[in-house]
Amino acid sequence: MSVFSFKQRNNINLVIIIALGLLIAYSLQGIFSAILSTLVLYTIIRPVYIYLAETKGWNRRLAALFIIAVSIVLIVLPFYALSSMVISKISELRNNEIFFKNLLVKLQHLLPVKINETLIQDGLNRIGNWATQLFPSLISSAVNIILGLLVMYFLLYFMLIERKKFEHSLIKYAPLREQNALRFGDEMRNTTYANVIGQGLICLVQGSLVSLSFYVLGYKDPVFWGVITTFISFVPVLGPPVVFVPAAILQIANGNNFAGWAMLIFGFVVIINIDNVLRFIIAKKVGNIHPIITVIGVIIGIPLFGILGLVFGPLLLSYFILLVKIYETSTLASERLERIKTNNGQNEL
Repeated sequence: MSVFSFKQRNNINLVIIIALGLLIAYSLQGIFSAILSTLVLYTIIRPVYIYLAETKGWNRRLAALFIIAVSIVLIVLPFYALSSMVISKISELRNNEIFFKNLLVKLQHLLPVKINETLIQDGLNRIGNWATQLFPSLISSAVNIILGLLVMYFLLYFMLIERKKFEHSLIKYAPLREQNALRFGDEMRNTTYANVIGQGLICLVQGSLVSLSFYVLGYKDPVFWGVITTFISFVPVLGPPVVFVPAAILQIANGNNFAGWAMLIFGFVVIINIDNVLRFIIAKKVGNIHPIITVIGVIIGIPLFGILGLVFGPLLLSYFILLVKIYETSTLASERLERIKTNNGQNEL
Protein backbone atom coordinates (compact mmCIF):
# COMPACT_ATOMS: atom_id res chain seq x y z
CA MET A 1 0.00 0.00 0.00
CA SER A 2 1.28 3.45 -0.93
CA VAL A 3 1.50 6.09 1.78
CA PHE A 4 0.18 8.63 -0.73
CA SER A 5 -3.35 9.01 -1.96
CA PHE A 6 -4.20 9.07 -5.67
CA LYS A 7 -4.48 12.88 -5.64
CA GLN A 8 -1.21 13.27 -3.73
CA ARG A 9 0.64 11.04 -6.21
CA ASN A 10 -0.69 13.14 -9.11
CA ASN A 11 0.41 16.35 -7.40
CA ILE A 12 3.88 14.94 -6.70
CA ASN A 13 4.19 13.81 -10.32
CA LEU A 14 3.17 17.29 -11.47
CA VAL A 15 5.82 18.91 -9.27
CA ILE A 16 8.47 16.52 -10.62
CA ILE A 17 7.39 17.22 -14.21
CA ILE A 18 7.60 20.99 -13.66
CA ALA A 19 11.00 20.72 -11.95
CA LEU A 20 12.43 18.53 -14.72
CA GLY A 21 10.91 20.84 -17.34
CA LEU A 22 12.59 23.87 -15.78
CA LEU A 23 15.90 21.98 -15.58
CA ILE A 24 15.65 21.00 -19.26
CA ALA A 25 14.72 24.57 -20.26
CA TYR A 26 17.71 25.90 -18.30
CA SER A 27 20.00 23.38 -19.99
CA LEU A 28 18.72 24.41 -23.43
CA GLN A 29 19.19 28.14 -22.93
CA GLY A 30 22.34 28.06 -25.08
CA ILE A 31 20.35 26.93 -28.13
CA PHE A 32 17.20 28.90 -27.37
CA SER A 33 17.79 31.15 -30.39
CA ALA A 34 18.08 28.04 -32.60
CA ILE A 35 14.77 26.70 -31.25
CA LEU A 36 13.08 30.06 -31.80
CA SER A 37 14.58 30.24 -35.30
CA THR A 38 13.10 26.81 -36.02
CA LEU A 39 9.60 27.93 -35.00
CA VAL A 40 9.86 31.10 -37.10
CA LEU A 41 11.17 29.21 -40.14
CA TYR A 42 8.50 26.52 -39.73
CA THR A 43 5.77 29.15 -39.66
CA ILE A 44 7.10 30.78 -42.83
CA ILE A 45 7.81 27.69 -44.93
CA ARG A 46 4.85 25.59 -43.73
CA PRO A 47 2.61 26.64 -46.69
CA VAL A 48 5.37 25.72 -49.14
CA TYR A 49 5.76 22.28 -47.58
CA ILE A 50 2.00 21.68 -47.64
CA TYR A 51 1.91 22.65 -51.31
CA LEU A 52 4.78 20.36 -52.28
CA ALA A 53 4.09 17.34 -50.06
CA GLU A 54 0.29 17.36 -49.79
CA THR A 55 -0.92 19.17 -52.89
CA LYS A 56 1.72 18.11 -55.42
CA GLY A 57 2.31 14.70 -53.83
CA TRP A 58 6.07 14.97 -53.30
CA ASN A 59 7.75 12.54 -50.94
CA ARG A 60 7.63 14.15 -47.49
CA ARG A 61 11.35 13.72 -46.78
CA LEU A 62 12.33 14.93 -50.24
CA ALA A 63 10.10 18.01 -49.88
CA ALA A 64 11.57 18.81 -46.43
CA LEU A 65 15.17 18.43 -47.64
CA PHE A 66 14.48 20.56 -50.71
CA ILE A 67 12.97 23.38 -48.64
CA ILE A 68 15.84 23.24 -46.15
CA ALA A 69 18.41 23.43 -48.97
CA VAL A 70 16.63 26.43 -50.51
CA SER A 71 16.46 28.20 -47.12
CA ILE A 72 20.21 27.70 -46.62
CA VAL A 73 20.96 29.22 -50.03
CA LEU A 74 18.50 32.13 -49.68
CA ILE A 75 18.80 32.97 -45.97
CA VAL A 76 21.77 31.49 -44.13
CA LEU A 77 24.62 31.93 -46.63
CA PRO A 78 23.78 35.54 -47.61
CA PHE A 79 23.27 36.56 -43.97
CA TYR A 80 26.64 35.30 -42.78
CA ALA A 81 28.39 36.58 -45.91
CA LEU A 82 26.98 40.05 -45.24
CA SER A 83 27.85 39.78 -41.54
CA SER A 84 31.44 38.98 -42.44
CA MET A 85 31.52 41.94 -44.84
CA VAL A 86 30.20 44.30 -42.16
CA ILE A 87 32.72 43.11 -39.57
CA SER A 88 35.61 43.57 -42.01
CA LYS A 89 34.45 47.08 -42.92
CA ILE A 90 34.03 48.12 -39.30
CA SER A 91 37.53 46.87 -38.47
CA GLU A 92 38.91 48.76 -41.47
CA LEU A 93 37.26 52.02 -40.42
CA ARG A 94 38.33 51.67 -36.78
CA ASN A 95 41.97 51.17 -37.79
CA ASN A 96 41.97 54.18 -40.15
CA GLU A 97 42.94 56.96 -37.72
CA ILE A 98 43.81 59.43 -40.51
CA PHE A 99 40.27 59.16 -41.88
CA PHE A 100 38.74 60.08 -38.52
CA LYS A 101 41.16 62.95 -37.93
CA ASN A 102 40.32 64.43 -41.35
CA LEU A 103 36.66 63.88 -40.59
CA LEU A 104 36.86 65.77 -37.31
CA VAL A 105 38.70 68.68 -38.98
CA LYS A 106 35.99 68.97 -41.66
CA LEU A 107 33.21 68.83 -39.10
CA GLN A 108 34.97 71.49 -37.02
CA HIS A 109 34.86 73.88 -40.00
CA LEU A 110 31.21 73.05 -40.65
CA LEU A 111 29.88 73.38 -37.09
CA PRO A 112 29.98 76.59 -35.02
CA VAL A 113 30.80 74.79 -31.74
CA LYS A 114 34.14 73.23 -30.77
CA ILE A 115 34.27 69.44 -31.02
CA ASN A 116 35.86 67.40 -28.24
CA GLU A 117 38.07 65.05 -30.30
CA THR A 118 38.73 62.65 -27.42
CA LEU A 119 35.02 62.29 -26.69
CA ILE A 120 34.17 61.71 -30.36
CA GLN A 121 36.95 59.16 -30.80
CA ASP A 122 35.87 57.29 -27.68
CA GLY A 123 32.27 57.27 -28.90
CA LEU A 124 33.28 55.92 -32.31
CA ASN A 125 35.35 53.17 -30.67
CA ARG A 126 32.40 52.17 -28.49
CA ILE A 127 30.08 52.05 -31.52
CA GLY A 128 32.62 49.94 -33.39
CA ASN A 129 32.97 47.49 -30.50
CA TRP A 130 29.20 47.22 -30.13
CA ALA A 131 28.64 46.67 -33.85
CA THR A 132 31.40 44.06 -34.03
CA GLN A 133 29.85 42.11 -31.15
CA LEU A 134 26.38 42.47 -32.66
CA PHE A 135 27.22 40.59 -35.84
CA PRO A 136 28.32 36.97 -35.43
CA SER A 137 31.94 36.36 -36.36
CA LEU A 138 32.42 33.41 -38.70
CA ILE A 139 35.83 32.72 -37.14
CA SER A 140 35.41 33.19 -33.39
CA SER A 141 31.87 31.77 -33.22
CA ALA A 142 32.13 29.09 -35.89
CA VAL A 143 31.40 26.22 -33.50
CA ASN A 144 28.34 27.90 -31.96
CA ILE A 145 27.01 28.92 -35.38
CA ILE A 146 27.36 25.42 -36.83
CA LEU A 147 25.80 23.85 -33.73
CA GLY A 148 22.88 26.26 -33.85
CA LEU A 149 22.27 25.61 -37.54
CA LEU A 150 22.45 21.83 -37.06
CA VAL A 151 19.95 21.96 -34.21
CA MET A 152 17.66 24.30 -36.12
CA TYR A 153 17.53 22.23 -39.30
CA PHE A 154 17.39 18.92 -37.41
CA LEU A 155 14.28 20.10 -35.57
CA LEU A 156 12.82 21.69 -38.68
CA TYR A 157 13.19 18.51 -40.73
CA PHE A 158 11.21 16.36 -38.28
CA MET A 159 8.65 19.12 -37.64
CA LEU A 160 7.94 19.18 -41.38
CA ILE A 161 7.75 15.45 -42.11
CA GLU A 162 5.61 14.94 -38.97
CA ARG A 163 3.62 18.13 -39.50
CA LYS A 164 0.16 16.85 -38.57
CA LYS A 165 1.38 14.95 -35.51
CA PHE A 166 3.44 17.96 -34.39
CA GLU A 167 0.56 20.44 -34.72
CA HIS A 168 -1.87 18.01 -33.06
CA SER A 169 0.53 17.71 -30.10
CA LEU A 170 0.78 21.48 -29.81
CA ILE A 171 -3.00 21.79 -29.58
CA LYS A 172 -3.26 18.83 -27.21
CA TYR A 173 -0.68 20.06 -24.69
CA ALA A 174 -1.27 23.79 -25.03
CA PRO A 175 -2.66 25.31 -21.80
CA LEU A 176 -5.48 26.84 -23.85
CA ARG A 177 -8.89 25.77 -25.04
CA GLU A 178 -8.75 24.31 -28.53
CA GLN A 179 -10.41 27.32 -30.17
CA ASN A 180 -8.00 29.67 -28.39
CA ALA A 181 -5.03 27.49 -29.36
CA LEU A 182 -6.13 27.64 -33.01
CA ARG A 183 -6.65 31.38 -32.72
CA PHE A 184 -3.17 31.77 -31.23
CA GLY A 185 -1.74 29.75 -34.12
CA ASP A 186 -3.44 31.98 -36.70
CA GLU A 187 -2.39 35.19 -34.95
CA MET A 188 1.14 33.86 -34.48
CA ARG A 189 1.35 33.14 -38.21
CA ASN A 190 0.12 36.63 -39.12
CA THR A 191 2.45 38.25 -36.60
CA THR A 192 5.43 36.28 -37.91
CA TYR A 193 4.60 37.14 -41.51
CA ALA A 194 4.14 40.83 -40.68
CA ASN A 195 7.38 41.05 -38.68
CA VAL A 196 9.70 38.79 -40.64
CA ILE A 197 8.45 39.00 -44.22
CA GLY A 198 6.67 42.35 -44.08
CA GLN A 199 9.24 44.26 -42.03
CA GLY A 200 12.03 42.46 -43.86
CA LEU A 201 10.63 43.64 -47.20
CA ILE A 202 10.41 47.23 -45.95
CA CYS A 203 14.00 47.13 -44.69
CA LEU A 204 15.24 45.60 -47.93
CA VAL A 205 13.52 48.30 -50.02
CA GLN A 206 14.89 51.10 -47.85
CA GLY A 207 18.39 49.62 -47.88
CA SER A 208 18.24 49.24 -51.67
CA LEU A 209 17.10 52.85 -52.10
CA VAL A 210 19.95 54.12 -49.91
CA SER A 211 22.44 52.00 -51.85
CA LEU A 212 21.06 53.20 -55.21
CA SER A 213 21.06 56.87 -54.19
CA PHE A 214 24.61 56.59 -52.82
CA TYR A 215 25.74 55.06 -56.12
CA VAL A 216 24.02 57.71 -58.26
CA LEU A 217 25.33 60.59 -56.14
CA GLY A 218 28.89 59.23 -56.06
CA TYR A 219 29.14 58.17 -52.40
CA LYS A 220 31.74 55.56 -51.42
CA ASP A 221 30.79 51.92 -50.66
CA PRO A 222 27.09 52.16 -51.65
CA VAL A 223 26.54 48.39 -51.26
CA PHE A 224 28.02 48.30 -47.76
CA TRP A 225 25.93 51.23 -46.53
CA GLY A 226 22.84 49.75 -48.16
CA VAL A 227 23.38 46.58 -46.13
CA ILE A 228 23.86 48.60 -42.93
CA THR A 229 20.65 50.52 -43.67
CA THR A 230 18.76 47.25 -44.21
CA PHE A 231 19.66 46.05 -40.71
CA ILE A 232 19.13 49.41 -38.99
CA SER A 233 15.73 49.88 -40.67
CA PHE A 234 14.31 47.19 -38.37
CA VAL A 235 14.31 49.92 -35.71
CA PRO A 236 11.58 52.44 -36.66
CA VAL A 237 12.85 55.28 -34.45
CA LEU A 238 16.34 55.16 -35.96
CA GLY A 239 16.08 53.68 -39.42
CA PRO A 240 17.74 55.00 -42.60
CA PRO A 241 18.45 58.56 -41.30
CA VAL A 242 21.19 57.10 -39.09
CA VAL A 243 23.06 56.29 -42.30
CA PHE A 244 22.12 58.88 -44.91
CA VAL A 245 22.05 62.00 -42.68
CA PRO A 246 25.71 61.73 -41.51
CA ALA A 247 26.75 60.74 -45.04
CA ALA A 248 25.02 63.80 -46.48
CA ILE A 249 26.59 66.09 -43.84
CA LEU A 250 30.03 64.72 -44.73
CA GLN A 251 29.41 65.46 -48.40
CA ILE A 252 28.45 69.04 -47.53
CA ALA A 253 31.57 69.31 -45.34
CA ASN A 254 33.65 68.16 -48.33
CA GLY A 255 32.09 70.88 -50.47
CA ASN A 256 29.74 68.56 -52.42
CA ASN A 257 26.63 70.54 -51.65
CA PHE A 258 24.50 69.02 -54.41
CA ALA A 259 25.25 65.42 -53.36
CA GLY A 260 24.62 66.28 -49.71
CA TRP A 261 21.34 68.19 -50.10
CA ALA A 262 20.03 65.81 -52.78
CA MET A 263 20.59 62.88 -50.41
CA LEU A 264 18.82 64.66 -47.56
CA ILE A 265 15.81 65.57 -49.72
CA PHE A 266 15.54 62.13 -51.31
CA GLY A 267 16.00 60.44 -47.94
CA PHE A 268 13.33 62.36 -46.04
CA VAL A 269 10.85 62.57 -48.92
CA VAL A 270 11.14 59.10 -50.50
CA ILE A 271 13.11 56.64 -48.35
CA ILE A 272 11.35 57.40 -45.07
CA ASN A 273 7.86 57.70 -46.55
CA ILE A 274 8.15 54.42 -48.46
CA ASP A 275 8.01 52.80 -45.02
CA ASN A 276 4.47 54.13 -44.45
CA VAL A 277 3.27 53.10 -47.93
CA LEU A 278 4.60 49.54 -47.69
CA ARG A 279 3.46 49.17 -44.08
CA PHE A 280 -0.10 50.12 -45.09
CA ILE A 281 -0.10 47.52 -47.90
CA ILE A 282 1.34 44.80 -45.67
CA ALA A 283 -1.10 45.59 -42.86
CA LYS A 284 -4.03 44.92 -45.22
CA LYS A 285 -2.56 41.53 -46.18
CA VAL A 286 -1.19 39.95 -43.00
CA GLY A 287 -1.44 42.45 -40.16
CA ASN A 288 0.84 45.09 -38.70
CA ILE A 289 3.32 45.44 -35.84
CA HIS A 290 3.03 48.70 -33.91
CA PRO A 291 6.30 50.70 -33.93
CA ILE A 292 6.33 50.81 -30.11
CA ILE A 293 6.30 47.00 -29.98
CA THR A 294 9.12 46.92 -32.53
CA VAL A 295 11.31 49.39 -30.61
CA ILE A 296 10.80 47.75 -27.20
CA GLY A 297 11.20 44.32 -28.79
CA VAL A 298 14.53 45.33 -30.33
CA ILE A 299 15.74 46.63 -26.95
CA ILE A 300 14.80 43.26 -25.42
CA GLY A 301 16.04 41.12 -28.30
CA ILE A 302 19.52 42.48 -29.09
CA PRO A 303 21.06 41.63 -25.67
CA LEU A 304 19.58 38.12 -25.93
CA PHE A 305 20.12 37.23 -29.59
CA GLY A 306 22.56 39.76 -31.05
CA ILE A 307 21.66 40.92 -34.56
CA LEU A 308 18.87 38.31 -34.70
CA GLY A 309 17.21 40.21 -31.86
CA LEU A 310 16.08 42.78 -34.44
CA VAL A 311 13.58 40.11 -35.55
CA PHE A 312 13.17 37.84 -32.52
CA GLY A 313 12.71 40.61 -29.94
CA PRO A 314 9.56 42.12 -31.50
CA LEU A 315 8.26 38.61 -32.20
CA LEU A 316 8.58 37.54 -28.57
CA LEU A 317 6.91 40.72 -27.36
CA SER A 318 4.10 40.29 -29.92
CA TYR A 319 3.54 36.68 -28.82
CA PHE A 320 3.42 37.79 -25.18
CA ILE A 321 0.81 40.48 -25.91
CA LEU A 322 -1.21 37.97 -27.95
CA LEU A 323 -1.26 35.51 -25.03
CA VAL A 324 -2.39 38.29 -22.69
CA LYS A 325 -5.29 39.11 -25.04
CA ILE A 326 -6.32 35.45 -25.25
CA TYR A 327 -6.14 35.19 -21.45
CA GLU A 328 -8.36 38.26 -21.06
CA THR A 329 -10.89 36.84 -23.54
CA SER A 330 -10.96 33.48 -21.72
CA THR A 331 -11.35 35.18 -18.35
CA LEU A 332 -14.27 37.30 -19.55
CA ALA A 333 -15.91 34.24 -21.10
CA SER A 334 -15.55 32.29 -17.84
CA GLU A 335 -17.01 35.16 -15.83
CA ARG A 336 -20.02 35.37 -18.16
CA LEU A 337 -20.54 31.60 -17.89
CA GLU A 338 -20.43 31.78 -14.09
CA ARG A 339 -22.97 34.62 -14.05
CA ILE A 340 -25.29 32.64 -16.33
CA LYS A 341 -25.02 29.58 -14.06
CA THR A 342 -25.66 31.71 -10.98
CA ASN A 343 -28.71 33.38 -12.53
CA ASN A 344 -30.13 30.04 -13.67
CA GLY A 345 -29.67 28.59 -10.20
CA GLN A 346 -31.46 31.54 -8.63
CA ASN A 347 -34.33 31.27 -11.12
CA GLU A 348 -34.79 27.55 -10.33
CA LEU A 349 -35.03 28.40 -6.64
